[in-house]
Amino acid sequence: MSTTAEESATPVMQQFLRAKEEHKDALLFFRMGDFYELFYEDAKVASRELGITLTARSKGDGAIPMAGVPVRSYLGYLQRLVKKGFKVAICEQMSDPKETKGLVERAVVRVVTAGTLTEENLLEEDRNNYLLALCAKGERCGIAWVDVSTGRFLLDECDRSALLDSLATISPSEILMREEDDPERSLAQELELSLACVVSWRGAWEFDPQAAERALTRALEVRSLEGFGVETIDLAVRSAGALASYLEETQRGALKHLHRLERFRRSDRLVLDRSTAACLELTRTLREGKKEGTLLSVLDATKTAMGARLLREWLAFPLVDVQAILERQGAVSELFEDGGRRRAIREHLRSVQDLERLAAKIATERANARDLVGLRSSLQCVPPLRAELAAIEHGPLAVLCQSLDPLEELSAELARALVDDPPMTVKEGGLIRPGYSSELDELHSLQREGQDWIARFEREEQARSGIANLKVGFNRVFGYYVEVTRSNLEEVPAHYIRRQTVKNAERFITPELKEYENKILKGEELAQELEHRCFLELRRAAGEAVRRIQATARAIAELDVYAGLAEVASVRRYVAPTVDASEMLVIDDGRHPVIEAHLPEGAFVPNDLTLECSSRRLSILTGPNMSGKSTYIRQAALLALMAQIGSFVPAARAHVGVVDRIFTRIGSADDLTRGSSTFMVEMIETANILNCATRRSLVILDEVGRGTSTFDGLSIAWAVCEHLHEKIACRALFATHYHELTDLADRFHACFNQNVAVHERGDEVVFLHRIQAGGTDRSYGIHVARLAGIPRAILDRAREILERLEDQESDLASRILGAERSPKAKTERQLSLFEEPDEAIVRELRALDPNRLAPIEALQKLLEWKARL
Repeated sequence: MSTTAEESATPVMQQFLRAKEEHKDALLFFRMGDFYELFYEDAKVASRELGITLTARSKGDGAIPMAGVPVRSYLGYLQRLVKKGFKVAICEQMSDPKETKGLVERAVVRVVTAGTLTEENLLEEDRNNYLLALCAKGERCGIAWVDVSTGRFLLDECDRSALLDSLATISPSEILMREEDDPERSLAQELELSLACVVSWRGAWEFDPQAAERALTRALEVRSLEGFGVETIDLAVRSAGALASYLEETQRGALKHLHRLERFRRSDRLVLDRSTAACLELTRTLREGKKEGTLLSVLDATKTAMGARLLREWLAFPLVDVQAILERQGAVSELFEDGGRRRAIREHLRSVQDLERLAAKIATERANARDLVGLRSSLQCVPPLRAELAAIEHGPLAVLCQSLDPLEELSAELARALVDDPPMTVKEGGLIRPGYSSELDELHSLQREGQDWIARFEREEQARSGIANLKVGFNRVFGYYVEVTRSNLEEVPAHYIRRQTVKNAERFITPELKEYENKILKGEELAQELEHRCFLELRRAAGEAVRRIQATARAIAELDVYAGLAEVASVRRYVAPTVDASEMLVIDDGRHPVIEAHLPEGAFVPNDLTLECSSRRLSILTGPNMSGKSTYIRQAALLALMAQIGSFVPAARAHVGVVDRIFTRIGSADDLTRGSSTFMVEMIETANILNCATRRSLVILDEVGRGTSTFDGLSIAWAVCEHLHEKIACRALFATHYHELTDLADRFHACFNQNVAVHERGDEVVFLHRIQAGGTDRSYGIHVARLAGIPRAILDRAREILERLEDQESDLASRILGAERSPKAKTERQLSLFEEPDEAIVRELRALDPNRLAPIEALQKLLEWKARL
């Protein structure tokens, strides 16, 4: 809007325009009484995106588009806008309109974006809401990510080739990038599509090394970053500085809960790429994107929101350090073996609220009295938790016991001060217990006396006037009044002053009543002001303890995960695996944790697996469709991962040599967003595995090569198996319908065959879901088609074609291995589903009776066959 137009606007609209000028890229929620109003283009956008009514302020040529949302329900509207990628600036009334003469002061108190949400009811309690910044230089990328709702602040560097996988694992809601980085525009588009996040462009100066360090030292309230161990990751520090600048701008300096940088070391973690995390369905299902049906849904028996978030993080970043894994496993074992202690701990944890997010609200001065009561009740659970752990002298649980800080003085002060069920608002009283403040008690006493005086005045007026049903009432518009029904109006004393007419009655005031009303209301106002001051002092005291609260929250989260994993192990009959630095993966009677959880007890068929890099590293698994091949190979990956987060595993016995990466190539899907076909996606993922896997990796491959022709697919599958065995030499399972691959076991010493047992009973086939040694040459695809409801006529025709193909099939394996072939055999061609001409002629010739043919007929037949060849 032009300067002239602004000058001609009303004072309140001038106020709006000044705020809008400072936040041009945001929708401005402008507080006016009980509504947040939006004006001009903001109003049109809000109307379109939220489906709210678009009106106008004033009429005629000067009409200003306007839309509004109620303050009491604005959070739902805010969430919808933020999810659509909008920024929203919240402009609040900074003074009480009742006490302000003239224009109410207003100011933007925060800018809300997808990555800066802090309201609990707008966030998922079991997952972090990360804001991430990215700074790239050549083939290196620095990333930093922060959860404003908890204060968690991490940073790391990675190669550009690993960037998308790293970001997918972190799963940020919003990513900050340098706006001058034109080459990164295509990357930004890919991030928005593949990660379903918002990309916000920031000035390059915010990523400048000096500016970044200044922003970080301000945010963390330190003089130097030397104590955080980040000197060698300059790009990550620059990203962290850009985050700090962005938070200063959007949170208006409310960053007191950010006080530590965590250096994330990817080398300490088992790496999972996007494809593997998705295929294994660790935290969300492939089909519906839900938690139910995932490994997380089975393992999550946590009692607190902090514990649930930590478990999700452990699943995303399993450990590779054997000692660290064994320490976690030891903590789980301790609680697994002592069921009484475990149950007591879990019962206490049930009463602990989300201390991480409470601490953030306290630090940013957004906590209300109910939040402080939640803090109080949570801190009261700490002493009994410490008592349960006191007898443990060594290991992680002993360390946690020392980290659990009950904050006795703060807890006691909150218990003494706050009522058990305070109101949501903090300025209308009802917060403070009697006995906490003598001054407040005196004001409340005066209030009670005032109520007694009102009751006495009512009785006296009834007697004085002779109106038995005379009543004294109160509302916020007229204050205290005397109400008299219409039938008694003739009895009203002359000194009564009429104030309001209502249905069947009139309302009056008297000088005496008005005089005492002022005393009562003044006392109420003073009491409310004093309660508010008491509350602010309590919140300030809690704010000074934020770091101690955060440390206790971290300890409780870890304890919660240990107790939850122990509970799952106890209920589901899991065992503690042997975890070491060997190259073994041995599982006796292993079970798929997710599938088992959805079947009746004992219904899942357990299976064994032995892999060892030197002598038994590559399994070629053949068998029918629907028989359980994919379940078996996924099961191996899931059990290895579970072992490396410190969990017990579903098996009779397990020995897991730590793996550095898990790779999967399972299933097929077009990637339409990148224009990639099913086969191209399959080949890209396979190439990634072959290029990145090491001897310590675990590779799971399912039906590689099926997206192209038979010969092409078999050739690729064979070559991939050779490379896995000979070059990478890692532990691998390869499920396939190419039965020719079973010949690899005769060629390579560490390759072996497995198949899924089947019981044939006439035309019926029963899948036993039991893995056994050896290969198989049948897939029973026509049987599966019958189960799916394919018409019988099609099934019969399919059997005919299958018999013909099996008759035609060459010894493909021997040809791949280089056996002697005729020139004709070397000609590339696909197996035909239809008769070749010479085969039909041979069949006709065999059916022919020469004794019944005349010479001319025999000649005609010969010419016909010659023409067909």
